[in-house]
Amino acid sequence: MLLSGFIVLLILIVVSGFFSAAETGITASSKAKIHKLKMEGNKKAKLITKLLTKKDRLISTILVGNNMANSAASAFAAALAINIFGNQGEAIFYVTIIITLVIIVFAEVLPKTFALMYSEKVALGVAPIIYVLTKILSPLTFFIEKVVNYLIQIFHLRNPGLLQVVHGLDVIRGAVELHHEQGEVVKEDRDMLGGLLDLDNIEVSEIMKHRKYIEAFDIEMDCEELLSKVLSSQYTRIPVYKDNPDNIIGILHSKTFIKALHEQALGNINSLNIREVLTEPWFVPDTTTLREQLIAFREKHSHYALVVDEYGTLLGHITLEDVLEEIVGNIEDEHDKKIRKIEEALDGSFIVDGTIPIRDLNRELDLNFPSDDANTIAGLIINNAETIPTVGQAFSFYGYRFEIMKKKRNQVTKIKISKVY
Repeated sequence: MLLSGFIVLLILIVVSGFFSAAETGITASSKAKIHKLKMEGNKKAKLITKLLTKKDRLISTILVGNNMANSAASAFAAALAINIFGNQGEAIFYVTIIITLVIIVFAEVLPKTFALMYSEKVALGVAPIIYVLTKILSPLTFFIEKVVNYLIQIFHLRNPGLLQVVHGLDVIRGAVELHHEQGEVVKEDRDMLGGLLDLDNIEVSEIMKHRKYIEAFDIEMDCEELLSKVLSSQYTRIPVYKDNPDNIIGILHSKTFIKALHEQALGNINSLNIREVLTEPWFVPDTTTLREQLIAFREKHSHYALVVDEYGTLLGHITLEDVLEEIVGNIEDEHDKKIRKIEEALDGSFIVDGTIPIRDLNRELDLNFPSDDANTIAGLIINNAETIPTVGQAFSFYGYRFEIMKKKRNQVTKIKISKVY
């Protein structure tokens, strides 16, 4: 009788541990991994998905099973203590403490710790049993849910104003940052995934090349001069204007232009009508998001667009490469001018070009400067200082010191950035 009592007590502790491990394993398992297994046809993963669709019912079932096992274990332990020691209150007290410690260690902490370490394996292992138990205990758990919901309504414990909906993309972004901090995702991959997730939050005005950097040609140029400029240009698509650079009338593709000149080779190349090889300029609003622009590039089969504001004023231009660089980082080919915009000084500070976009600086140096009110680092300084700084001036914002090293007219061209300790 005594031996059978210990065996029953041991079984109850194992059962309690099973429910503890099941709770932690199912709730802590990666939803992405479970979904992948489900899509591959794993039947146990499908059961987990079904269980998680009714999480209240799942938790109720596990808690009912866990508490029934713990209560039964405590009762059997008390009965065994009375059987062994009689009605000795002190002995029963010590036995109660011991069985409580045993339940905490072997039925709670140990199973949950194991389940945290191998959450997916545990979840897949216990899913069939838990799924059957949710069906068996459904009348009891249904009654418990009704009572709990009734009490919540009576005491006004559920306040919709306190509930915050977390956007799915924020969940993914948080997971990426977490895995990066744990060393499971390298910086380059984190930046790439972050850039992809940020496409909806960035407007073309934030990454476009400003109009002052647009290389444009006058339609009145003769073909020989135009050919010379096209061959010396690093761009393949070049805006062409009439009368003034703001009046863009077309886009000249260097390959199309050279092909037309080749066909004209037997005659006078200056007789070529430039307008016939121009394509219609494509103007996009400066408030277009990068995701919208990327889709538009794909649908229009174009790689180049001019950016205008609400009044139609030319602000700059944007290319497909500009959008892709927000995802994969800087792309340089053999025709790009290699200009070092960030240089590390011997004292650990950084010398940066004033025109570098804040997003590029943040990505390169793993910083977190805001880009809501300014696109470039020079613009950020001017915005915070509320003045046009002079060479030698220094400002402290966001835990960093910004020293103005060079200026060209009112444009800040070189800045020294150092950490403020």
